[in-house]
Amino acid sequence: MPKRRTFTPEFKAQVVLEELTGVKDKAEICREHQLRPQVFTRWKTEFLERAPEIFATQPSRGDEQARIADLERMVGRLTMELEVAKKASNVLSSLSSRNGR
Repeated sequence: MPKRRTFTPEFKAQVVLEELTGVKDKAEICREHQLRPQVFTRWKTEFLERAPEIFATQPSRGDEQARIADLERMVGRLTMELEVAKKASNVLSSLSSRNGR
C-alpha cells in the first residue's frame, strides 16, 4: 500500500500563495505537485481562516508567557526535590556503610 505523502506547513503556504497572488491557477498547481483539487481547496480554506491569527500576536503571547512561567516553576521545584533526594541517598548510604552492610 502506498504511503501517504506529508507536506510541511511552509510548502502548503507557498502553494496557496501561488494561487492567491495569481502566479499560477489551481489546476496548474495541482498538476505540478500531483495534488487532488480537494486537498488544495482544504489548504486554501484553512489558510484564509487562520490568516487573522497572524496579526493577533499579543493575546497568545500572554498565554505562552504564563505557560513558560509555570514550566520554569516546575523545573525549579523538581530541581530542589532532586537535590534533597540525592542528599538523602548519600546519608542513607553512609549510614549503611557504617553498620557494616
